[in-house]
Amino acid sequence: MAMIINTNIMAINAQRNLATTGTKLSKALEQLSSGQRINRSADDAAGLAISEKMRSLIRGLQQGSRNGQDGISMIQTAEGALNEVTAMLQRMRELAVQAGNSTLGASDRSALGEEILTLRNEIDNTASRTKFNGLSLLTGALSTNNAGTGTLAVGTALATTTNAALSAVDVSKMKSGTTYTFTKVDADTARISDGVTSVDVDIADAALGADGTISVSFAGAIETSITVVGDSLKTTDDILTDLNGLTIDTAGGSGTATYQVGAQASDTISVGYADMRSTAIGSGGSEIGVLVTDNTSVATVGQATTLLSSLDQAIQDVSTQRAKFGASQNQIEAAVNSLGVVSENLSASESRIRDADIAQVSSRLVAAQIMQQAGVSVLSQANSSSQAVLQLLKQ
Repeated sequence: MAMIINTNIMAINAQRNLATTGTKLSKALEQLSSGQRINRSADDAAGLAISEKMRSLIRGLQQGSRNGQDGISMIQTAEGALNEVTAMLQRMRELAVQAGNSTLGASDRSALGEEILTLRNEIDNTASRTKFNGLSLLTGALSTNNAGTGTLAVGTALATTTNAALSAVDVSKMKSGTTYTFTKVDADTARISDGVTSVDVDIADAALGADGTISVSFAGAIETSITVVGDSLKTTDDILTDLNGLTIDTAGGSGTATYQVGAQASDTISVGYADMRSTAIGSGGSEIGVLVTDNTSVATVGQATTLLSSLDQAIQDVSTQRAKFGASQNQIEAAVNSLGVVSENLSASESRIRDADIAQVSSRLVAAQIMQQAGVSVLSQANSSSQAVLQLLKQ
């Protein structure tokens, strides 16, 4: 081996190896201090990408589980209130059965009617004050209450009005579960009937707009507002002719709550929250709120019998809603349990990719420390090798 002074190859080699050992030592210390095998993308680019995707899913699953728990609490709040409503309906039914007995006098029936009225009012109060985080649960207010809509074609000339119909009929606040029939009484009056009660609407008193629009609002046993839109050339009589015989089926107002119980947009569970007020439960056309307006609801045996039938339907309505709540709660609980299992397995997989094996890293740390000590010793010897040239010069 040539003896040179300007370039100490052995020292350079020792320095390079010592730097490599220092990098290994630094990485081992970093992994031990963080507990992670991957601290930056350079450590494992593919592993980091996979790990981040898993972390995103895990966090979504965990939030979905919390959402599900909130949904269960919301359902339990509504179901608990319906339990009280059921108890009140059962008491009202008991009173209606009692009122069906002809042995009662007028004062007795008045007393029964007063208690029935009080219970009906409390059912409405319970439905109105049952809320979760400010959301009304039993008034059908979770979404827009659309009671019924009909859409038909419109004739373009007066000559076709006998076969033409309205372009749109929008109806709101009509009683649930009822079929309403629109009948022409005369040139100025339309009758709307649910088969039990009816109301006549004087269309002539309403203004016919330039666009053929007539807006009618009225109150009574049937609380309804109607907007009739027709051809701009139509007269009131023409529009009433179009209305004649038109029927609209209505359904009870209800709201739907959607719970995000997973990491994906499609992982949702929807739960219907129907209107449980007295005006929405009971026989169609004879809801509890329609039959019970004062203390005379059971003034006769016939009234008591009618109320009893409606109460049976009301109890069935509430029981059906409670059954839906129970089924939905079980579904959400199952989803939450499933989320826990999936989250656990994903966490284990993510850990295997990203977390450091402490035993393995500790072994590498010890090896790097030994190599560093050896490298320092070798570098010292490499530096001292040049001293041999001085010995030659001294001679």
